Amino acid sequence: MDLTSLMKTMLSSDSIAQMSKKTGTSTDEVKSVLLSALPAMLSGVQGQANNQETVAGFAGALDSHAKDDTSDISAFLSNVDIKDGEKIVGHLLGGDKAATTKAAATKAGLSNAATGKILGAAAPLLMSLLGQQFTQAAQAQPQAQNVQPLGGQQAAPSGIGLLAGLLGGGQQPSAAQQSAPQASGLGGLLGSLLGGGQQPQQQASQQPQQSAGANPLGSMVGSMFGNVDVNSLLAGFLGGK
Repeated sequence: MDLTSLMKTMLSSDSIAQMSKKTGTSTDEVKSVLLSALPAMLSGVQGQANNQETVAGFAGALDSHAKDDTSDISAFLSNVDIKDGEKIVGHLLGGDKAATTKAAATKAGLSNAATGKILGAAAPLLMSLLGQQFTQAAQAQPQAQNVQPLGGQQAAPSGIGLLAGLLGGGQQPSAAQQSAPQASGLGGLLGSLLGGGQQPQQQASQQPQQSAGANPLGSMVGSMFGNVDVNSLLAGFLGGK
C-alpha cells in the first residue's frame, strides 16, 4: 500500500460519510477540512519518524494502531475515539495545531471545535493505515531478524514494534507522551513532505551504533512520501473542495 492507495482508503466516500455522521458536519465540510489539514498531519508523521527523540515512541504507537481492525472502515470510524484522535493530532502538529485548525476551520466555514472533531476522527484511521503499511515493511527489514530483547533471547519478528529496539527506544515513552517537533508552518509543508528521510547529523555521535541514515522507519516514511505532490493527490480524491 503506497501513499496513493492509503489515501484512497482513508478518503473513500464511506470514510467521508462516516466522519460526517460522527462529527455532525456535512461531507463537503469534512472534505474541506481534510484537504486543508492533512498535508500538515502527514508532515508531522515525517517529522516524528525522522526525529531521533520521537522515532522510537512513534514506532511503538504505529505498532499499537496497526492492530486495529480497519477491514470495515465505516464500522471503525463509527467507534473511533475522537478525544484520543485529537491528542494524536496534537502530537503530529505540535505547536502548529492551533494555526492549522484555525486555517482549516476558516476555509470550511466551521468552528475550531467542529474542525478539531473532524481531525480527531481522521487521525486514528491515518495512524492505523500507516501502522499496517509499515508493519509489513518492518517485517521485511533484515535488521528485524536480529533484534535482541533485554533478556538476551532473540525476538521473533512481529512487526514495526521491533523498530523500537532497533532505534534504541525499547524503554522510551509512547508517541502520546512525546512532543512533536516544531513544524515549519503551512507554507513549507510540501517541501517537508518531499524532503525524504534524513537523520540529524549529530545522531552519528550520540548513537554510534547506528550509521548515518540507519533509521528504517524514517527511510520507509521517506520512500512512501517521496516525489508525491500531496496537495494534488488530496484534491484529486476530495474534488478540490
